[in-house]
Amino acid sequence: MTKLSRRAGQLSESVTLALDARAKALIAKGERVIRFGVGEPDFDTPEHIKAAARRALEGRVGGYTPVAGTPELRQAVADSFRKTGVAADPQGVIASCGVKHSLFNALAVLLEEGDEAILPAPYWVSYPSMIEASGAKAVIVDTTPDGCVLTAERLRAALTPRTRVLILVSPGNPTGVTMTREQMAALGEVLLGHPQVTVISDEIYEHLVYDVEFVPFAVASPAIAGRTVTVRGVSKSFAMTGWRIGYATGPRDVIEAMVRFQSHTTSNPTAIAQVAAIAALTGPMEPIEAMRQAFDRRRKLMARLLEGIRGFRLVPPTGAFYCFPDVSACLRGRTTIAFTEELLDKERVVTVPGEAFGAPGNIRLSYACSEKDIEEGCARIKRFVEGS
Repeated sequence: MTKLSRRAGQLSESVTLALDARAKALIAKGERVIRFGVGEPDFDTPEHIKAAARRALEGRVGGYTPVAGTPELRQAVADSFRKTGVAADPQGVIASCGVKHSLFNALAVLLEEGDEAILPAPYWVSYPSMIEASGAKAVIVDTTPDGCVLTAERLRAALTPRTRVLILVSPGNPTGVTMTREQMAALGEVLLGHPQVTVISDEIYEHLVYDVEFVPFAVASPAIAGRTVTVRGVSKSFAMTGWRIGYATGPRDVIEAMVRFQSHTTSNPTAIAQVAAIAALTGPMEPIEAMRQAFDRRRKLMARLLEGIRGFRLVPPTGAFYCFPDVSACLRGRTTIAFTEELLDKERVVTVPGEAFGAPGNIRLSYACSEKDIEEGCARIKRFVEGS
């Protein structure tokens, strides 16, 4: 057997993608499966974005671009950051092959062996592996007792001289929780005394907020803005997951290091996808608002139905497209992994166990699907829980 690196041995398969693969196999056999698993909009990319890509294909769009993206894309990205109050100029922006790529680049240039990165749990599934791939240690901080929001007190307790990065995600995946300006400002106050810490603020769901205000961390904590890397992209809000364009801004030395790192991995993001991203960032927002309103209706429907299931406890989601109920009262000695597998086997409903997010006892459900599927899927879950 080939000897693999320590890094490769630490990497595990994505739980969300593994469950979705099982669901697709059942669907291929003709089964009616309700998929609340993978977090991907069920809308098509808006027509004006596709039209821009088609027009670009008539010209010369197949060559290499600058590593960090075309000047036009970097300008559009900088403008989009500034619209939300985040200081940015085109030279301080990097575009990458998806938000996951931007995040990996940032962690790769900020962390090394012996460093620590504070990661609030519940967390997005890929963050621990990204941190470990850099040789650093993920310091997991449980936020479930505090409504899935990192508090100043818990941050203060987690900080050590080895801390180099704090990761924040708002709106959150898997929780759907959006941090308030005050909550983020309180974290900034704690970090004032720890100048060695850089904040990575993952804001991929910036346009998908409901009943609350979206506030970038760099705006809520201006004193820390100079050591904040803000990461966003077009995947979720613009229904462009497969186009693979993410981008970041932050301290110039960090961005320049990310560009150098990217130059030796992927080089530039795909040229035609960059054209599409420019159209997304500079084009009409009406299609995006229509999607947001549809997600909002589904959010309210799913939350109401889940709250009606005996034993389910839900922190109300205010962003993204996820619900993350605590189902520990329904487990009866099972893990949530076993719970979700049995739910798929018996009721043909895909959910994701909380172990994948550092929160055993919870499950994640995505409402990026039709209202019909939400109603039918939640009815199946209710039958599974209350009838077993």
